[in-house]
Amino acid sequence: MSLVVVGSVAYDGIETPHGKVDRILGGAATYIALSASYFARPHIVAVVGDDFAQEDFDFLASRNIDLAGLERVPGKSFFWSGVYSHDMNDRQTLATELNVFADFDPKLPAAYREKPYLLLGNIQPALQRSVRAQVSKPRLVGGDTMNYWIADYRDDLLATIKEWDFLLINDSEARMLSGENNLRRAAAKIMEMGPHTLVIKRGEYGAVLFRQDFHFMVPGYLLENVFDPTGAGDCFAGGFAGYLAGENVGLGDPHVDEKTLRRAVIYGSVMGSFCCEQFGPNRFRTLNRAEVDERFQEFRDCTGF
Repeated sequence: MSLVVVGSVAYDGIETPHGKVDRILGGAATYIALSASYFARPHIVAVVGDDFAQEDFDFLASRNIDLAGLERVPGKSFFWSGVYSHDMNDRQTLATELNVFADFDPKLPAAYREKPYLLLGNIQPALQRSVRAQVSKPRLVGGDTMNYWIADYRDDLLATIKEWDFLLINDSEARMLSGENNLRRAAAKIMEMGPHTLVIKRGEYGAVLFRQDFHFMVPGYLLENVFDPTGAGDCFAGGFAGYLAGENVGLGDPHVDEKTLRRAVIYGSVMGSFCCEQFGPNRFRTLNRAEVDERFQEFRDCTGF
């Protein structure tokens, strides 16, 4: 099954206690698509500059990612750089250069418009809503947002997520969006805004899935070494939505199997954990599905009682 992914394909400069890379492939759409590719076929909609390397294009294509929607225009690709704290729970942004991404106006190729699954990365809410309107027969639509859009584009954001099946945000964003400090009350308020499925990501502490009739908590995977957490949240999103797409699940269905939703959250956590094992998206150069399923079973074994 196909999953359309809209967001940024970029370059990052990353420094962690384990080392430093000055320029490596990054961007939300990159991480989402790589993660989702283990469960469904992703179709990227993004823009890059003429500095985008052929080897990075080839890497994405090698993971069975459709790049017909990756637009190349004159100029430089989006670039971000940052430094992580010693415990890697905090990071300092050193540079954000939007470059060609500043004028990004996503247009879905004709072949993408009938795809049933759509995941919208962290871009301006009005653009997310515009993309949603381009899909003719959506079965599952959702995405991500951030504190900047919540604070400065609230009305736009509320109009956007009203049309979504699911929303993925972290715990501080959930409190900010809802005005509630208690996560359970925060979740209830957010689901009243439109999305009937909410996943609150809690970093190293895992994630919580909320629906009107149940909630499900999953811990974070305990890695011996966290080399680089960049993109882990996007990989969670890709694993979650990619698994649902691969299983042909629509969250608007009145009788969604609870076990399927639980597995989707676990696979999201699995993919986020693999992302942290090497710099940038490098772990996905060698990761295979057998390793993914083995870690899924580890989650099952360590949380079952």
